Amino acid sequence: MTGTALLALISLGTVGGAHALARARWTWRTPRIGIALWQALGLCWGVATIGAMLGLALLPYQSGVAGGLPGLYNDGAARLDTVHMAALLGALSLAGVLLVMLAFAVVRVVRARRRHRALLALVSRRDSAVPGTLVLDHPGAAAYCVPGVRSSKVVVSAGTLELLDTAELAAVLAHERAHARERHDLVLLPFASLRQVFPQFRLVGRCLDAVELLIEMAADDRARSGRPPRELATALLRFAAARPAAAPSGTLGVASRDDIPVMARVNRLLEPRPLPRATRLAATAAVPVVAGLPLLLIVLPH
Repeated sequence: MTGTALLALISLGTVGGAHALARARWTWRTPRIGIALWQALGLCWGVATIGAMLGLALLPYQSGVAGGLPGLYNDGAARLDTVHMAALLGALSLAGVLLVMLAFAVVRVVRARRRHRALLALVSRRDSAVPGTLVLDHPGAAAYCVPGVRSSKVVVSAGTLELLDTAELAAVLAHERAHARERHDLVLLPFASLRQVFPQFRLVGRCLDAVELLIEMAADDRARSGRPPRELATALLRFAAARPAAAPSGTLGVASRDDIPVMARVNRLLEPRPLPRATRLAATAAVPVVAGLPLLLIVLPH
């Protein structure tokens, strides 16, 4: 009973943690650790919530969550009354919905990328000025990457080539290649699928927005490595002024019209503020603790 109660408290605590982390600004100073914390928090919520319902369902076996599963299998749930059976069905339903929606999100993104790759094969061209990059003959500002398992494609528009100077264009391309190299699309998938499961909860949308911003900041940090940060900062401002269209489905763009707060990214590029060492170490240590605690409670007998 104690383990089940703790899992329930942890599940509720992750909701408060999501509220706090969505409002936090210190994560902007170390976006990679912030992304890891979001991933740990999401895993913690899912495991703790499902574990708490399983723990309630398996209370008649008095062996904890993992220890009660063999008894449940052996007697065919004969000990479960209506309340415990409802908890069991709730746990199985939530786990099933989360897994199905994640699979649905993966399939949808893969199909969107396949269609877009086929379209790019028809309408894009190569340009010696931007080797390894596809160019679209469109006057609007656009720059994005199409992630892939075997190969990723970076795409820019002709309007972008006219909008940016050589240094700014190099910074933008480095930003997009960082998205592709670090597979930021895989980071977003669980949070996007969670929004599909709970579209009515504004907190879930705020979580996705926060992760998207951190991903952009992480790519900004990679892009400015070895070059003046002002190059990427001015490129972002030019993009914002040009009012770019949203990146195609399944892709990651350098900037969009209103989804990503560009000024927050520009300010941190021009005035970087490293996180204190103690805070960085504490946040790093919190990642495995947050992710692993509900798993430990599920495995331990109680």
